[in-house]
Amino acid sequence: MSDSGAENAETAAEQELPAEVDTAKLLETSTAIQEDEDLANIVTAEEYLMCKDVVLLEYEKQMFLDQVQADGLLVCAKGLSYERVLINILKAYSDSGNLVLVINSSDWEEQYYKSKMEAKYVHDVANTATERERVYLEGGLQFISTRILVVDLLKQRIPIELISGIVVLRAHTIIESCQEAFALRLYRQKNKTGFIKAFSSSPEAFTIGYSHVERTMRNLFVKHLYIWPRFHATVRGALQPWQTQTIELHVPLSQTMTSIQTHILDIMNFLVREIKRINRTVDMEAVTVENCVTKKFHKILQAQLDCIWHQLNSQTKLIVADLKILRSLMISTMYHDSVSAYALMKRYRSTEYALSNSGWTLLDAAEQIFKLSRQRVFNGQQEFEPEPCPKWQALTDLLTQDIPGDMRRCRRTEQPKVLILCQDARTCHQLKQYLTQGGPRFLLQQALHHEVPVGKLSDKYAKESQAKGAPTKGEAAAKKEPLKEELSGSQPPPAGMDELAQLLSESETEGQHFEESYMLTMTQPVEQEPLLDIKPDPDASIFETIPELEQFDVTAALATVPHQPYICLQTFKTEREGSMALERMLEQLQPHYVVMYNTNVTAIRQLEVFEARRRLPPADRMRVYFLIHARTVEEQAYLTSLRREKAAFELIIDTKSKMVIPEYQDGKTDEAFLLFKSYDDELTAENAKSRQAGGQVPQASRETPKVIVDMREFRSDLPCLIHKRGLEVLPLTITIGDYILTPDICVERKSISDLIGSLNSGRLYNQCVQMQRHYAKPILLIEFDQNKPFHLQGKFMLSQQTSMANADIVQKLQLLTLHFPKLRLIWSPSPYATAQLFEELKLGKPEPDPQKAVALGSDEPTAGEQLHFNSSIYDFLLRLPGVHTRNIHGLLRKGGSLRQLLLRSQKELEELVQSQESAKLLYDILHVAHLPEKDEVAGSTALLAAGKQFGAGSHNRFRKAAAESRRGRR
Repeated sequence: MSDSGAENAETAAEQELPAEVDTAKLLETSTAIQEDEDLANIVTAEEYLMCKDVVLLEYEKQMFLDQVQADGLLVCAKGLSYERVLINILKAYSDSGNLVLVINSSDWEEQYYKSKMEAKYVHDVANTATERERVYLEGGLQFISTRILVVDLLKQRIPIELISGIVVLRAHTIIESCQEAFALRLYRQKNKTGFIKAFSSSPEAFTIGYSHVERTMRNLFVKHLYIWPRFHATVRGALQPWQTQTIELHVPLSQTMTSIQTHILDIMNFLVREIKRINRTVDMEAVTVENCVTKKFHKILQAQLDCIWHQLNSQTKLIVADLKILRSLMISTMYHDSVSAYALMKRYRSTEYALSNSGWTLLDAAEQIFKLSRQRVFNGQQEFEPEPCPKWQALTDLLTQDIPGDMRRCRRTEQPKVLILCQDARTCHQLKQYLTQGGPRFLLQQALHHEVPVGKLSDKYAKESQAKGAPTKGEAAAKKEPLKEELSGSQPPPAGMDELAQLLSESETEGQHFEESYMLTMTQPVEQEPLLDIKPDPDASIFETIPELEQFDVTAALATVPHQPYICLQTFKTEREGSMALERMLEQLQPHYVVMYNTNVTAIRQLEVFEARRRLPPADRMRVYFLIHARTVEEQAYLTSLRREKAAFELIIDTKSKMVIPEYQDGKTDEAFLLFKSYDDELTAENAKSRQAGGQVPQASRETPKVIVDMREFRSDLPCLIHKRGLEVLPLTITIGDYILTPDICVERKSISDLIGSLNSGRLYNQCVQMQRHYAKPILLIEFDQNKPFHLQGKFMLSQQTSMANADIVQKLQLLTLHFPKLRLIWSPSPYATAQLFEELKLGKPEPDPQKAVALGSDEPTAGEQLHFNSSIYDFLLRLPGVHTRNIHGLLRKGGSLRQLLLRSQKELEELVQSQESAKLLYDILHVAHLPEKDEVAGSTALLAAGKQFGAGSHNRFRKAAAESRRGRR
């Protein structure tokens, strides 16, 4: 029995052991299954792109994969639209468990991206610090201003370790000293796992300066550079199969316009040769006639010359200004109407301008320009007969002949939708007025608005105006809301003063208000099948506006007149929506025809991308008409912009092939910081030991130096550069000074313009009073722009200015130093030099107390200050002889009032000030009459007047002085 029992026990033990093992295996299996389910919910980037709601072109998918797989800087050509890529990246990270920050976005970009995201994941930035802390913890997407972000990072209001990543827009603007670089540095120091993704669509910006691409990538903490030019094989492959039908219409210039263009180019060529002759030692490679007519020429030239601006002679500066003026004259001639161009020309034919320019108005070519501009407005008999814009007739032919003919060939039954794209709101307004009122009426309005003397109208122009004024019966019957204030056909407009006043009032109300979008429709009856069978008069106004577009509601505008043709006028980009305005208009309008009234590279590519997204058969695609002046400045400017972008991409590609990127550049290893300078390194310790003759280095010297910075100063670059040098920045709201370096050193920073404004307003005097009262070493820091010369120049150049406002600056600074002997002036050439100076001023000094710095200057007394005195009385007593900082507090506590002080004896004053000599000085100034010399009649007269004013109740010294002055006169 015992043997069998033992066997049974062994059998039971063997059975229990596998049961426990099975339980453990089951637990492991369930855990593994849960992990597999969690992993199954995680979608890879490739799987995300296969979702139905993700609609991206082939090159956009590659952009998305590049940025998701490895952080980097993406530089794409204008118009290729990385916006959809970024939207999908933001959607991929849209989760309450993620906190994604988007910085350096413009207002229209922020509104655009917010509209594309789910509202529950997008949080608005709160106004208060406490509210922002709560919003940060909710996760999601945050579009935040960089200044607020930097302060919150420094004050640790935001959980830096929990930030999933930061998206940087307009990355070409990120320089070492900007707030965005500061925020990224603070983020990367404490967060090694989050992502940084940067986007830019301005390749030309990376060609300015030395190693711009490398420096930008270093400031962004990214190691990868993704380049997407228009000539990229993937981009070509995505856009080529879906190309739009393009028709280029070369519109010839009039003979006078061609001559004006030639003469302006001749003058530009002369000025370019002149500026190179005067400045042989300066690099003027960018100064060419070709570059002078492009849009950003003067920004590039000014940035190049800023550093040596004070060394250039006055003639060079005048030439730079005149090149800008000549370009504006060229633009006005090419794009504006003849009356507006003539009005602009007249401004530069005045005697005042002739005396202040570089001398180009004295050239024969300039005289021809002025003469030809007048000929465009007045005929040989000096009658008012303005020349219409050459593109007006071409546009009318397109809308009334070419597009209807194409509609018949394609057998389209729906009404055509035409989108006309212009370069600016002024051109847009010009076309709207031309289409709704007609050319003659519009030009007459412009003449009245610009105060061009009309005089007598030519017979031809008078007939056109009459034809313009009287609409046909068919038009009048078709108009639901006819155009207001039409000219009547009985008389030419100048014949009646009422008509002139009416036109002038129209030009005043409408001439200055330029919208960026207009919607027009045909005014012909629907039964006549507009744009198909009509034979319109080219001089007749057959369009009217749709008011619904005033609220930017294109859908409502289309629903208003569903059976009439639509003509939409739109600028390439708007202030509200930027370049995305065109994309929105294309999606809402779905135009059949697009007329490029002006040329623009970005808009052309946006049309290409839009057509590639629609994937329509060739017959249903948009037809794009280009109205261009061939072999003119307009065509050359367009070709130059293309060449510049291509050259910029070639430079970036070449730079990428050669640049060396260290492994630690992404900031994810401690090796990268190098951002900070260590203050307990061996060199510092050795120097400290040598100064203390072999003594022990105190522990306090190894602490990170601190600088208290006023919150308002985070608009400048200096806090970023201070932090980069290894100093800890403490953001506080302080009322005295801008920077507190030590308990004794307070710094008030002024830029040149701010210095002049503060001196003239007296604000700087009050600031210095406060600094000297509370700090032993007040400092006024005068800081120059790092991109400008360390020199008072331009309107601040004292040696060349005679105006009293500027000439008094030095005198006011001298008075400031006389009033405040303790005040020290520091002239700094740049914020970099200032940061280095602050570091040196802090060496071996105690750290400032944040609580004391905040309390100083406020209404509450600081720690250790038992009494709070009236600052005005305090300053007044300090100016009296015998009173100084060591005895003033006893005088304020026990002296009572000024009246009681005057009644005290010299012995009593001695007890108050604790000094016999000081008491005597104070008593004498209060009680002894200080009479003027005998020959100072004015002084004795003043004393007599004082005696009469104060009367018998006044103090003895006034009565005594008045009596003695009277005896002296007798």
